[in-house]
Amino acid sequence: MTTEVIFAGFGGQGVILAGKILALAGMSEDKNVSHIPSYGAEMRGGTANCSVIVSDDDVASPVIEHPDVVVALNKPSMAKFEPALKPGGLLIYNSSLIDTAPSRTDIRVVALPANAIAAECGNERGVNMVALGCLAKVVPGMVGVKSFEFALDEAISARNKKFNPLNIATIEAAYAKDYGAAG
Repeated sequence: MTTEVIFAGFGGQGVILAGKILALAGMSEDKNVSHIPSYGAEMRGGTANCSVIVSDDDVASPVIEHPDVVVALNKPSMAKFEPALKPGGLLIYNSSLIDTAPSRTDIRVVALPANAIAAECGNERGVNMVALGCLAKVVPGMVGVKSFEFALDEAISARNKKFNPLNIATIEAAYAKDYGAAG
């Protein structure tokens, strides 16, 4: 199984970190991974994104032209990446910030109230953690939700490790939600 994922959102929403955590979670399960963060002007409030591939096989190229999954945390990200999604692919969009439905009818869709779930967990900055929990739930077999604990320990700096228990709880709370049949 190979899953190509693009995370996208405003700079500061943690999309680059979410991609790194997903890649590390895949590595902890002995999967092959690729992670390409996109830095630049995005860090000033534009659209930041990263590409992640998690595979049971070798990753031939880290470039993703038509992803299997797009996680869009804001409206500009959905507008930019929804058209690139494969037919039959999965769009997870942050319905807390995006008030318009996706335009495509040939994809599966999960409207994820990411900001609301993060707030419920007492982790307002944990929108990216909510996205990871949802992703693990609606894409079974990509990575197990428990692998994020290892990944967080690896990805988070020593001074911020104190937030790992809250981040893990946020991922698990998002994973526990019912997202229907994903589209």
